[in-house]
Amino acid sequence: MPKIIAIAGKGGVGKTTFAGMLIRYIIEEMKNIPVLAVDADPNSNLNELLGVPVNITIGQARELMKKDVPVGMTKDVWFEYKVNEAVIEGKGFDLLVMGRPEGPGCYCAANNLAKQSIDSLKDNYAYVVVDNEAGMEHISRLVTQDIDFLYVVSDATPRGVLTAKRILELIGELNLNIKNTYVIINRISGNEKDNLLNLASKNDMKIRGTIRKDEELEMYDVEGKTIFFLDRGSKALIDAYGILGETLIG
Repeated sequence: MPKIIAIAGKGGVGKTTFAGMLIRYIIEEMKNIPVLAVDADPNSNLNELLGVPVNITIGQARELMKKDVPVGMTKDVWFEYKVNEAVIEGKGFDLLVMGRPEGPGCYCAANNLAKQSIDSLKDNYAYVVVDNEAGMEHISRLVTQDIDFLYVVSDATPRGVLTAKRILELIGELNLNIKNTYVIINRISGNEKDNLLNLASKNDMKIRGTIRKDEELEMYDVEGKTIFFLDRGSKALIDAYGILGETLIG
């Protein structure tokens, strides 16, 4: 059975960057381990971080299914074909992008299709990494609710830590099947670390690790370079690899 890894947190905390470092960690440190990356954020940009183009998304496939199913083919068979067509092959990983469905309405149908897509593909991989959309609303409709590792990412602010706390509370209320949950504080830049750790402790939260703010990583983001160009001496990469080396087990 594959290990399912999900990343959650409020917007702007660096979830996608952490997802990219996680995928790179699996490729580099767990050699020859097949990994499927799933961009479940409607505002998709994980592919840019990983350096691969997107030809079709699950959202687009859903729209096509409304009007373009070939004669003699069932919707299920046609959609499975489109899912396989949507899998992007990278170097050491594959990527599936949920995308944004056209028109008004919620993402429930698209999420159900994403679940169906992951279920049809996951047995081909040892790890499935799901980068979820920002905020808490998606927790109740995660593209997969059986999770081996959930990383809740906060930025280096009291608001970020308290948002992470609310995400943990919502997870408890929904009784999701999550084996391991870890809270990470991202972009630590100065003396705020102790204050944030104290705030977390007062709210009965355990912080599993912190990742330092990294000017090199920020520069690469501005320049549009992928996560694979980042030097192994990068502060953020060192910190992320340390956390993953201690938690991504079992």
